[in-house]
Amino acid sequence: MTFILEYFPLILFFAVYKFMDIFWATGVLIVASVIQMIYQYFTDGKVSQRHWVFFAIALLLGGMTILFQDEQFIMWKATIIYAILGASLLVSHYVFKKNLAKKALLSVLNSAMLQEQKTSKEEAQSDNPAAKLDIPEALFDRLNLAWSALFFFIAVLNLYVAYNFSLNFWVNFKVFGLMAITFVAILITIMKVSKYLPEDD
Repeated sequence: MTFILEYFPLILFFAVYKFMDIFWATGVLIVASVIQMIYQYFTDGKVSQRHWVFFAIALLLGGMTILFQDEQFIMWKATIIYAILGASLLVSHYVFKKNLAKKALLSVLNSAMLQEQKTSKEEAQSDNPAAKLDIPEALFDRLNLAWSALFFFIAVLNLYVAYNFSLNFWVNFKVFGLMAITFVAILITIMKVSKYLPEDD
């Protein structure tokens, strides 16, 4: 359900583009982003800062795309978002001494471990079982740097595809290519931390 919600605007963008055009798809992307934020507000009680930023970028570039009837504006959306993500990882780590990759990974692991305890009917020992994992800080640092480099690479790759291939190819790349790259990166991250995870009984 979380996966569907996260990619809800992108899925609708792709579907509408295939049946209509890039401008209708852009309008639907903006509306879908609003629906996504409303749903998050009613389920979590707030809208994450990340979704506010993504919506603002979609609204600005999407609005310019529709207003000027020029798809180049919406093509820049992924590049700007991934560049912001890459910069955020670096600035948070080296300026504010906070490892966002560590925070995100521990949050995912914590949710998975709590769900496993609930499924196996074990009594939860802690509200934050992932905090007890003996994962080296050096590994978190490398993962933070690796994800930052990946985000910057995607930011550049998106523009390369946008300006060197057809619009149809770019849309397919944006939906399936970026999703595949992210999926592979997640798998590699899981492999890196898997040996520090508790073994199943």
